[in-house]
Amino acid sequence: MFPDEISHLAREVVEGARRRGWTVTAAESCTGGLVSAALTDVPGASEVLERGLVTYSNGAKTALLGVPAAVLAAHGAVSAATAEAMAAGARVAADADLAVAVTGVAGPGGGGSEKPVGLVWFGLADRNGVTTHESRFGDLGRSGVRAAAVTRALQLLTGRLGA
Repeated sequence: MFPDEISHLAREVVEGARRRGWTVTAAESCTGGLVSAALTDVPGASEVLERGLVTYSNGAKTALLGVPAAVLAAHGAVSAATAEAMAAGARVAADADLAVAVTGVAGPGGGGSEKPVGLVWFGLADRNGVTTHESRFGDLGRSGVRAAAVTRALQLLTGRLGA
């Protein structure tokens, strides 16, 4: 179902989390659940993934992840501050050891000079805190940006798991 690179990374996440005895979760906006779908494509994923959260709207980010409305108003949905709050909130909502959050502009519309199509922010939360990561994939088309974002999210998870 997924390209080989994504399938391989998803397997590494599941195996790495299983080895550590950790649970993982994903809070997704522009990827619309594709990170969770890639993980659940791996046999045995239910041992490490209890839930994924698609929080496409700002209201969902606030209601399900606890992203403060003030953060969204000040920084917008596509920002380091929002990715950080999404990851921290997802970790709590899923009672997970590790959470990744993805929020970005997949296109074809919605971009601007400050936040162009292809800009994606990631949050990665564990018991030691949250880090954020910015990627600018360029205008790869909607599907291309989403696939690149899934790949990057899985890379971040594997990096943290030492997989």
